[in-house]
Amino acid sequence: MSASHGEPGHLPAGVKRREFLRSAAAVGAGLVAAPTILGAEKAGPVPINVAVIGTGTQGRELIEQAVKMGGVRFKAVCDIWKFSQKYASGRLEDYGHPVSVYEDYRDMLAKEKNLQAAIVATPDWMHAEHTIACLKADLHVYCEKEMSNDLGKAREMVVAARETGNLLQIGHQRRSNPRYLHAKHRLLDEAHLLGRITHIYGQWNRSTAACGPKSYPKKYPIEEATLHKYGYENMDQFRDWRFYRKYGGGPIADLGSHQIDVFGWFLGVRPVSVVAEGGRDYWKPYEWYDNILAIYRFDTPQGTVRAFYQTLTTTSAVGFFERFMGDEGTLQISESAGKCRVFAEGHLTPEPGESTHAWHTWVEKGYLVEVPKKKEKTKRPTTRAEEMLAVYKSLPPTAFVFNKDVEKSLHQPHLENFFDAICGKCKLNCPAEVGYETAVQVLKVNEAIASGEKLHFKEEDFTV
Repeated sequence: MSASHGEPGHLPAGVKRREFLRSAAAVGAGLVAAPTILGAEKAGPVPINVAVIGTGTQGRELIEQAVKMGGVRFKAVCDIWKFSQKYASGRLEDYGHPVSVYEDYRDMLAKEKNLQAAIVATPDWMHAEHTIACLKADLHVYCEKEMSNDLGKAREMVVAARETGNLLQIGHQRRSNPRYLHAKHRLLDEAHLLGRITHIYGQWNRSTAACGPKSYPKKYPIEEATLHKYGYENMDQFRDWRFYRKYGGGPIADLGSHQIDVFGWFLGVRPVSVVAEGGRDYWKPYEWYDNILAIYRFDTPQGTVRAFYQTLTTTSAVGFFERFMGDEGTLQISESAGKCRVFAEGHLTPEPGESTHAWHTWVEKGYLVEVPKKKEKTKRPTTRAEEMLAVYKSLPPTAFVFNKDVEKSLHQPHLENFFDAICGKCKLNCPAEVGYETAVQVLKVNEAIASGEKLHFKEEDFTV
């Protein structure tokens, strides 16, 4: 979809648009050869007609990223809030995408007959209803994470994607982030830089300013009758839906799902258990836990890995990142480029007189860039205390940075992957089955807190 990927396919003579897209999806699944579908060389590019259901903050962000790609034409937006309708349609008008505006997705699907894809960015509790309706309307769907706040509904989404044959991408955008792909495939799978991974730590902390009740333009409230029609009691629930049990899964689903998804992805295995602690200790009006500490256990071929995760809503201290720790090194990664580092354990540091580090090969290959060390003045111990400390002093780790820039916005690569998969150029990076496995791991944390017990995962927990 980007310049590097090319335009989204060409329509061969005699092939209807819907037939083309269905065949292109088969290419993405590896079922047919791409040239039979995309072989017409003289035809012009075929834009993919897209609708957006849910045009709040996240929906608008996805719109902003998708219009940058080219090859996508927005045809309709749907939201129950007139303020969001007006904002999103106005932005799309500015981009040269005049759209029809709807309050009810059913009206949109009934009237818009030339759509090929939909972006679903509504509150989690409506993901299943909106996604399944779009799949059954013969649309490919990009659905934001968490897949659902109800595992039963998430299963229905997987089944609907299978039965319709349409693509369903779940919005765990780290799966398409070039920096994360570089870390996974180059630094871990190929170079094995960390040695045996023994522990993982991840966190996403947000301040009270970011987690407190959301305001809204007072001249643009949703009428009470409209709120009730769509399942909300008041504007507070509508605006802060993530913290109410009916509508979302709390901070562990809102924030933690992105990072917990990475744990098993990088390790290549599913967790076997989780234990968690948390509570409503600060935000009393909310229904979900405002702080969560969880420990997962993973059994890998190399041995046990314990992963600790925390999400707090009362401080932004140290932000968000994931850290994979092994006996040879530590990988710290984040969507925030400044937090990305790889640290080699001190015992890999060259001895005096040696010129190259043990990881020099990977620097030469262009995978890493060594961070220059500050020259430290050496000082001979002058006291008994300094002599004792010198005995226990270990060599400091050597720091490296990823030699991988991410020039695009955070969501754009994942959207590109979705639209390129529609055109048969690739497979989805986070199909429904993968999104479901992550939802199981994430939502079980809330269950573990409620039970006060360690929960064990079974194979059937992840199977649909």
